[in-house]
Amino acid sequence: MLKRVAFFTVCIFLAACSRGPVLEYLPPDAVILAFGDSLTRGTGAAAGESYPEQLAALIGREVINRGVPGETSAQGLTRLPGVLDEVQPQLLLLCHGGNDILRTLSMTQMQSNLQQMIDLARERDIQVVLIGVPKRSLLLREEPIYHELAEQNSLPLLDDIVADVLGESELRSDRVHPNRAGYRQMAEAVQELLLEKGAL
Repeated sequence: MLKRVAFFTVCIFLAACSRGPVLEYLPPDAVILAFGDSLTRGTGAAAGESYPEQLAALIGREVINRGVPGETSAQGLTRLPGVLDEVQPQLLLLCHGGNDILRTLSMTQMQSNLQQMIDLARERDIQVVLIGVPKRSLLLREEPIYHELAEQNSLPLLDDIVADVLGESELRSDRVHPNRAGYRQMAEAVQELLLEKGAL
């Protein structure tokens, strides 16, 4: 009997561990902030077709789009405190660093900038979900920095959705931006993650 109880206890523990970081439930009136660059803004698709707008329709929550095309992580770090104070979200969807990668800026500095963004959110008791961006290579694969940040901060991470979308010609408008269908897949991936982590 004791062995059976111990076995089930271990199973429950392993199941909890495999789920990874979890999120607090977001009530229907919760505000979500999508923060980033052109991938957040929706460059390559028509107005209202970005991933934050499509996500809002999927989950029935307000999702505020604060993406700025061309912005580097250093510029985003400077901008973020004011946006957090203005919007006061319950959740931050952070998808940043793509322009650092495209311009071959310092990855060490980019990681530091992203870490400071995470810290700014957590200082305000705002939950964070990290969305990874592919590194520069012939094969689209996620930049390892996002995995490191997610592990160090126990954050939920969507590590391959952008790479997967940009790897399919029918889902992108150009080399580095999705089209409407691509942004839809991004929105659906975020929705699935939020459901899995308990936010919805």
